[in-house]
Amino acid sequence: MGTNRKLRVPNLPRRQFIAASGAVISTLAASKLLLAHKDTESTELRSQIPLGFDNFSIRALKWNATELLDFAGEQKVDSLLLSDLDVYENHEGKYLRDLRSKASDLGVVVHAGTGSVCPTAGRWNDKWGSAEEHLRLGIRIASEVGSPVFRCYLGGEKDRRTDGGIQKHIDRTVEVLKKVKSAAIDANVKIAVENHAGDMQSRELVGLIEAAGPEFVGATIDSGNATWTLEDPIENLKILGPHAVSSGIRDSTAWLTDTGARVAWNAVGDGLVDWAEYTELFAKLCPGVPFQLEIISGFNKPFDFKNDEFWTAYPDVKAVDYEAFLRLARQGKPIASGSANDPKFQMQELLNSLKYCRDELKIGTNHS
Repeated sequence: MGTNRKLRVPNLPRRQFIAASGAVISTLAASKLLLAHKDTESTELRSQIPLGFDNFSIRALKWNATELLDFAGEQKVDSLLLSDLDVYENHEGKYLRDLRSKASDLGVVVHAGTGSVCPTAGRWNDKWGSAEEHLRLGIRIASEVGSPVFRCYLGGEKDRRTDGGIQKHIDRTVEVLKKVKSAAIDANVKIAVENHAGDMQSRELVGLIEAAGPEFVGATIDSGNATWTLEDPIENLKILGPHAVSSGIRDSTAWLTDTGARVAWNAVGDGLVDWAEYTELFAKLCPGVPFQLEIISGFNKPFDFKNDEFWTAYPDVKAVDYEAFLRLARQGKPIASGSANDPKFQMQELLNSLKYCRDELKIGTNHS
């Protein structure tokens, strides 16, 4: 028997056909309205995210706090993270309060910051005294310049490979933080510990915050540093976002190699992160937290995870987190290193990122 039989479509009565067609059209129209509503809702959510930058993005220019505030005003950003204590001309009260007034006039919220506050970490520097003295100085500076946070960090990737691993340094940092609890609460300043340069994964930083006290310690969420701990930035945000009080944002590209993977940081929009998804999630999980660009482009870093020794620094990594990173790396292609320390390159990468955030993501509230 032949198999090429035509499909017979029953003839519907005209009235029934019109009704059926109308139902399909109505369903399609409703779907379009729903999608349009979701797009509008998503845009409205993202438009509420304050947009700013970290002075480290243009570090080669060596601008002081006043110069950086002038530039922030010119760019009409909402916030400025002054991520080191050397950026100030001095630490006297009047000077700091004048900076606060200047920032207020420009419509810019300042976030104050510093480096390592962990005495056992490789990046620790006693320039500002003991870790406790360092934090107390930072809390005062933050209060004087009107910053709701004082950003700091533990250390870097190498601290994971020391005796006792990263947990030893986490415990020491918690001890230091507890010593300044009352000072931070009295000043209404939250200590914002960053996931920094491969030191802590998101779950480890959450553990630090909960051990120290979430009433006065939060997170500076760094999307780029997530990839330095074998995490996907969006999955990192899901875990760390509810604790975030400050941020350092950039894009990342990862790709697989014969020995593992390499990671490069990029201007926002030039890497693999789905920024529409990231910013919508950021708006929901981190309401009011500024989206501060910390662009560090121009180099790439190897992660030789096919070597067994590599994993001695990551004894507690969850398979679900590692697999998310691998999914990201499978999408990437190698990119060459650039002029990471060139001031013109740094400036252009920052300006490109600001433009992308405004034009494509529709974030930022200070457009006056």
